[in-house]
Amino acid sequence: MFYFILLPLLLFLAYKFLFSKTERFNLPPGPPSRPFVGHLHLMKPPIHRLLQRYSDKYGPIFSLRFGSRRVVVITSPSLAQEAFTGQNDLILSSRPLQLTAKYVAYNHTTVGTAPYGDHWRNLRRICANEILSNNRITNFLHIRKDEIRRMLTRLSRATTHSDDASRFTHVELEPLLSDLTFNNIVRMVTGKTYYGDDVYNKEEAELFKKLVYDIAVYSGANHTADYLPVLKLFGNKFEKEVKALGKSMDDILQRLLDECRRDKDGNTMVNHLLSLQQQEPDYYTDVIIKGLMMV
Repeated sequence: MFYFILLPLLLFLAYKFLFSKTERFNLPPGPPSRPFVGHLHLMKPPIHRLLQRYSDKYGPIFSLRFGSRRVVVITSPSLAQEAFTGQNDLILSSRPLQLTAKYVAYNHTTVGTAPYGDHWRNLRRICANEILSNNRITNFLHIRKDEIRRMLTRLSRATTHSDDASRFTHVELEPLLSDLTFNNIVRMVTGKTYYGDDVYNKEEAELFKKLVYDIAVYSGANHTADYLPVLKLFGNKFEKEVKALGKSMDDILQRLLDECRRDKDGNTMVNHLLSLQQQEPDYYTDVIIKGLMMV
């Protein structure tokens, strides 16, 4: 009986707090919203057409509400430029906290999930100067050449299987280009080959590819409790799933990190980060390096 009284009271207080908080901001106009859910019930594909209709009605900048989160939509290039220049970009450069990033991205500490601040600026500096600098990318030119050669070899095999060499052969390029891209990245980061034909450990490769795919799926804006926290009172299956996903990804990243640590002569991005770890062990922790690996 207690829960039947408490739950409506909590919902009422959350609703009042949300609207009193919203009224304190000078927000752009927007369509009427429903209690609690706001405009979430309207967000159905194709969303871009829905936003276009709102832009035609309310102007190039309008506000929406996704549950407990306020959203401002900008459809004007000049307004977008104004939003991300000067002092405005410091206000808008952060990003909302999501449950997936908590468990998969080491509690919002990666460059793609960390809030704006000293830590994020340090990560950006590391990416620009240590990982993605011109010299560092040039050092991996042989990997890119080798991966292109492997892709062309696969393409050649596919076209020579035709009974009539003079006829065109249908080839699906998307998986070839996808394997090329991912293998370039993974080989530069860890030295591993997980995509294509020349995979040494197929079981590990399949696990890695599944984790990458699952993280992409779970990182989408599809978890309602991120926008309606009150739903957590009814249990959270999504949180258990994403927590297990983060644990699995951390296990394989730690294993790759340890392998690179044992290979003293390795020429990978992780090996370079490990050399920085020896110089600044307090900052270049394993968690920071694994977060950079994931990104």
